[in-house]
Amino acid sequence: MDAYLQAGLDALADSTRMAIFQKLSGGPVAVNELARTMPVTRPAVSQHLKVLKKAGLVTDIRDGTRRLYQLDPDGVARLRAHFDQMWNKALNTFKSVVEQDAPPRGQHGKSRRRTRPKSA
Repeated sequence: MDAYLQAGLDALADSTRMAIFQKLSGGPVAVNELARTMPVTRPAVSQHLKVLKKAGLVTDIRDGTRRLYQLDPDGVARLRAHFDQMWNKALNTFKSVVEQDAPPRGQHGKSRRRTRPKSA
């Protein structure tokens, strides 16, 4: 697993950073705006953003006297590719198991009925 991917997964393991990440999915947000919606202080939000930025999940741009933070499309793409690969592998494994246990073709729809002896 590459270092950026591992850093991103580690960063999102923290519930506050995950909440910030989710809020940023709606578009760029300033630190003060984020801090108003979080149960932590503004300096704590800044520290969480620093971790997310170092992990390659967030970028920032200057907007006058403030900084706007937004998701980094490259970092999000790395995470998505990782989970897509895991999901595809799981589905292929599931398919293989189902196909192994499936009856041969042409047998679908035919059921074997047990007949009861007629009572007298």
